[in-house]
Amino acid sequence: MPQLDNLCKFDVLVVGAGAAGLYAALCLPDHFQVGLITKDTLSLSASDWAQGGIAAAIAPDDSPVLHIEDTMRAGAGLCDREAVMFLAKQAPRCIQSLVEMGVAFDRHDQELALTLEAAHSRRRVLHAADTTGRKVIATLTARVLERRNIQVIPQALALSLWLHPQTGYCQGISLIYQSQLIWIRAGAVVLATGGGGQVFAQTTNPPLSTGDGVAIAWRAGAILRDLEFVQFHPTALTKRGADRFLISEAVRGEGAHLLDDQGRRFAFDYHPAGELAPRDVVSRAIFSHLQRTSSDPATANVWLDLRPIPAEKIHLRFPNIIQVCQRWGIDVFHEPIPVAPAAHYWMGGIVTDLMNCTSIPGLYAVGETASTGVHGANRLASNSLLECIVFGAQFAHLKDEVERMKDEKIEDSTTHPSPLILSESDWITQQSTLEALRQELPRLVWQSAGICREQKGLEAAIAQVENWQQEFAALPLSQFLLNLSPAQPASVSLSNAEPLLRLWGETRNLLDVAYLILKSAAFRTESRGGHYRLDYPQPEPSWQVHTLVQHDKWWKSQLLGN
Repeated sequence: MPQLDNLCKFDVLVVGAGAAGLYAALCLPDHFQVGLITKDTLSLSASDWAQGGIAAAIAPDDSPVLHIEDTMRAGAGLCDREAVMFLAKQAPRCIQSLVEMGVAFDRHDQELALTLEAAHSRRRVLHAADTTGRKVIATLTARVLERRNIQVIPQALALSLWLHPQTGYCQGISLIYQSQLIWIRAGAVVLATGGGGQVFAQTTNPPLSTGDGVAIAWRAGAILRDLEFVQFHPTALTKRGADRFLISEAVRGEGAHLLDDQGRRFAFDYHPAGELAPRDVVSRAIFSHLQRTSSDPATANVWLDLRPIPAEKIHLRFPNIIQVCQRWGIDVFHEPIPVAPAAHYWMGGIVTDLMNCTSIPGLYAVGETASTGVHGANRLASNSLLECIVFGAQFAHLKDEVERMKDEKIEDSTTHPSPLILSESDWITQQSTLEALRQELPRLVWQSAGICREQKGLEAAIAQVENWQQEFAALPLSQFLLNLSPAQPASVSLSNAEPLLRLWGETRNLLDVAYLILKSAAFRTESRGGHYRLDYPQPEPSWQVHTLVQHDKWWKSQLLGN
């Protein structure tokens, strides 16, 4: 692992190493010194888990205009048309860039193979079997490791932005690295930390998806947008110890049944189409049924029975589902699969423009962390990976902030790190508090701001999260780390401190993300896209607006056109 000194300097710091962070780093001018910060290893990200594909209008019978129309329709009135036009028009060129880098998309004869996904009017989804994200990440990672100007900083957790006290420019970050807190200078900081699915008890996101970028930006005063909009997938494998692997909707299309614990096809109680109702309807049916029938609905499941499908068709259509289920001891030919809805994608994030600029000068955001306006209230399938690439490419134009910072000097206020010495018993007490929060918080958010929401539950959850935030702030470790001056390094004297510090940092971010989602969901008194209110079940024309957040202020944007 590289050695980093306090106040060491990069031209650009990229925080996050999924598709957005990797591609952004590769697109930066190669004379920039780039630091690429990742919490784990380069190959562990939500992008790596992406099974689907990447959308682009490259077929003869397709066009960016049709891609724009499909995206706008899916976004339920909240897409930014200019951003959607930019996404769709840049898509073919970005696909060509990935192909040239070596991404091995599936082909039919010599042509790139295209498939059709829900709500697309044409076949426009490129794929690499059902592990597209993994193939893209593997290719981008190999290219990053070839670049001498990119220094990968693994097993590091960004804690906070470092703003210039006079100008307000973002001039770096604080970082937990090798059991120390250090401050890293940069001409520009790019947040590409992905989503925040771990704030929910059920999620398809990997364990590192703790909303770090959104929480960090919010604490620094950046403007955020539409944080209430979360996309839930109705059928994720739900078994203790197993990843929340998505079971494709195509399984139900081929004839699989949803069953409850009594073996009854309950979905027809909620919609005449039963299992074949729209994704959000099926998610609500499962959620509502578990609320009525389970003592612990946050971790309960229903069953997806593939046995009505002929065995030869299962072998032909769903080999990967067979394989994954076998890995977890499930024989799909003789028993149903335990499934439940799961948080899948966060449409909201840090407000950015087409150049990835946030409201804080010198700070940029890209990927799921950002709110570019392309997804609106509900993301169109396979536009997320595309967004990472299209907007990541914009960093080829990043110059001004980096040049501005080259000659600036910052006073080094301290030469020696402040030490925190904890006994094992001191830490065990704090660790128990943090682990309890990590257990209870996702359950609370799933119950109150999951698939179905209402005012009473949201208000009670907000009050509980505020209590937990106070409890967290009172921990001795919090008192120490949160009261350090900017540029002041620190060290923690404790064996095995690194994972414990990460637990602290991620818990802080999850508490803030939970608060933001809950408050935003309470603020929007209608149902639209990924946001469903039991007490306001219909969309309201007056709410065809964005929810904007800065510090502890929530307000509406101007009314949007169609």
